[in-house]
Amino acid sequence: MSKNERPQIKNEDQYEALRDQGYSKEKAARIANTPDNVAGKKGGKAPAYEEWTRDELYQKAREIGFSGISKLRKSELIEKLRSH
Repeated sequence: MSKNERPQIKNEDQYEALRDQGYSKEKAARIANTPDNVAGKKGGKAPAYEEWTRDELYQKAREIGFSGISKLRKSELIEKLRSH
């Protein structure tokens, strides 16, 4: 895939609006490609990040692939996970 190509975006207007708001390409594409019948529905039954231990947050961040997180505090891990 060349530099100027990107995976297919299903809702180009929404994608561009999200990019203009500062969303990453990955996150904007994920949101723009979400089917309308799924968008806005509440996710699973996992507790809020504030209820997780720091170690649980750290493991989740590692699963996602974040690096440089070993010295982050619980509140910093929560912020990083939410901004992903």
